[in-house]
Amino acid sequence: MTPPESIIQNDPIIQTITPTSHNLGDFRVHRSLPAKERTMVGPFIFFDQAGPARIAPGQGVDVRPHPHINLATVTYMYEGSFLHRDSLGTEQLIEPGAVNLMTAGKGIVHSERSPDEDRAKLSKLSAIQTWLALPDRYEEMDPAFEHVGEGGLPVIDGGHARARVIMGSLWGQTSPVTTYANTIYADIQLAPGGSVPIDADAEERAIYVSGGDAALDGVMLQPQTLYVLRPGIRATLMSVDGGRAILCGGEAFRTPRHVWWNFVSSTTDRLMQAREDWEAMRFPLIPGDDREFIPIPQGRPKTVSYP
Repeated sequence: MTPPESIIQNDPIIQTITPTSHNLGDFRVHRSLPAKERTMVGPFIFFDQAGPARIAPGQGVDVRPHPHINLATVTYMYEGSFLHRDSLGTEQLIEPGAVNLMTAGKGIVHSERSPDEDRAKLSKLSAIQTWLALPDRYEEMDPAFEHVGEGGLPVIDGGHARARVIMGSLWGQTSPVTTYANTIYADIQLAPGGSVPIDADAEERAIYVSGGDAALDGVMLQPQTLYVLRPGIRATLMSVDGGRAILCGGEAFRTPRHVWWNFVSSTTDRLMQAREDWEAMRFPLIPGDDREFIPIPQGRPKTVSYP
């Protein structure tokens, strides 16, 4: 029997995305975006949870130098650390509670590796990594990098609920991290019995449960699952035994975005130009990390487009 329309309209969840899972040796990556059924939520066009994982002494993560265009990458650490290097000459250690925003613009190359001190011992790794598509007017801007440490991000603490605003404005607080489109991004930690309101200000929103348990207006949410919320509806996120979740979203893009490999753009021609540029090594190199690189995938490129 089909439920009444009034019940459907009151359901805060309009789409459930189960991520694909990739084994990268020492850890697994759960990728929710892009997905076949949906590519973007606001400006978010890529959403990964890396780990959690334990990495043995003598081992580490080595994401070799690779290029990006027309997007901004956001790295947010739960546990462990990465050493970020890029072709601007940036060398920045990122640790839990901090955020790295790297704006690719017309083109940048970067790497992320475990620092030497982590390789010397048993270490942990858990992170959320996302890409944000840039609005048309910013796609070909000069590349840039910014780092905001744990103490620089606003935290709202309600006792049984604690939320760190990574980007944008939420619950009366605003993050200092640059945004190019209207963006919301927050790390929510719920103690047993804790709850937090999910407001309706952003055009598109999604909740991702990274660990523990959580429910939205009484509907239980599964871990490692992205839930896209109905526009304009307010809801309450709560937990019985304690959980952690990410809230993300922002303005809906009015022009299509195309994705291929590490490239995002409003035109497929720009993607192919970036492909040729990396194959010919016309991108700038990373000072101090220029001996390795990730090669272009073989085969004919197949782009994914949204909307």
